Amino acid sequence: MKEYLVFLYRVARLSFYGSARFYAWMGFLTVLVLLGLHAWARQFVEGLQVTGLTNQVSWGAYIANFTFLVGVAAAAVMLVIPAYVYRQEHMHEVVVFGELMAIAVIVMCLCFVMVDLGHPERFHHMIPPFGIFNFPGSILSWDVIVLNGYLLLNLHIAGYLLYCRYRGRKPARPFYIPFVFISIAWAISIHTVTAFLYVGLAGRSYWHHPLVPSRFLASAFVAGPALMILTFQIIRRVTEYFIGDKPLYTLRMIMTVAMIINMFLLGCELFTEFYFPTQHAAAAQYLYFGLHGHRGLVPWIWTAIALDTVGLLLLITPASRRIGWLNLACVTCFMGIWIEKGMGLIVPGFVPTPLGQVVEYLPTWNETLVCVGIWALGALLYSWMLHVAVPIMNGSLRARPADAASLPGDAASVAAA
Repeated sequence: MKEYLVFLYRVARLSFYGSARFYAWMGFLTVLVLLGLHAWARQFVEGLQVTGLTNQVSWGAYIANFTFLVGVAAAAVMLVIPAYVYRQEHMHEVVVFGELMAIAVIVMCLCFVMVDLGHPERFHHMIPPFGIFNFPGSILSWDVIVLNGYLLLNLHIAGYLLYCRYRGRKPARPFYIPFVFISIAWAISIHTVTAFLYVGLAGRSYWHHPLVPSRFLASAFVAGPALMILTFQIIRRVTEYFIGDKPLYTLRMIMTVAMIINMFLLGCELFTEFYFPTQHAAAAQYLYFGLHGHRGLVPWIWTAIALDTVGLLLLITPASRRIGWLNLACVTCFMGIWIEKGMGLIVPGFVPTPLGQVVEYLPTWNETLVCVGIWALGALLYSWMLHVAVPIMNGSLRARPADAASLPGDAASVAAA
């Protein structure tokens, strides 16, 4: 217990020490978080009327970001499977960073759900002992379980591996290997259950088809690895922990296969909607070509398709074997999927309404600031975890023999931290 307390104390001390570049970056993110917090406080006082949401379009930018980020969190499994199932040793050097990213992203997901509720005190209904949980009948209650369960799994796996690395001892397999394999199935479940939230709404014809869960998973395994490739390059540039090219190219291969599947499923969806259109194709008509003079989302979705196409062409050509072109492919794929699974998925489900009304949605400035603040919070949390994890991974932060006899606050512990 004393060793663990010393570990926590040294981590806490390390959190407040860094270079001028580290302070500038964390300060910048803190400013964005505070701006988002101020915007959310205004929403708390004045209500959801400060957003672009209406009775007709009750889900917008908040749920769009939530849906996208659930996929990014699930994509951490794309590091776990090669490392622990196929035993690719080069993936072990980055798997912890993927787990830490999943933690930060799940926290962002929970924040987006909270701000979408309008009043945070309603959040207690998602906590079984305190609210009306409606389990197992409600799909939303299943989503709460899988999201929080995935958060706990990643906290345990990443925390245990980092602590063992800090102690300089080999992790005990019974304490983390079973959880690793559970997390593989759990990662797929978090995005599948989220997809079922939409598929189960029979009155929303745009979502009510069986391709939605498949497209969710395929797009998740593009956007998540794309963000990881970009992040891992930043880590090896600005820290003392070097990540080789092999993990990047493994993720590139996963992205390529997943993007091909995603584009194929998109083609299947377009064929179904437009080859012999019925009244249920009205939402798709609004999204891709406009409806009754309303074309608010048309530029969004065609931009997403263009970005996805460019990203796929780069991935399947030898050009993406060069880091510069690979980075461009990652950026275009990430942005394309963000638009496609955000504004291109959530809003058309409400337009037109079951009564035939066409009410367009556009996020307000206040709503945008809240979204920016939550994204900044995720980046802040992930940056802090990396700031602590990198010294442990590269061996510069290690337990000393005296730590077993030292309590937090001892001179030796303070100096070592």
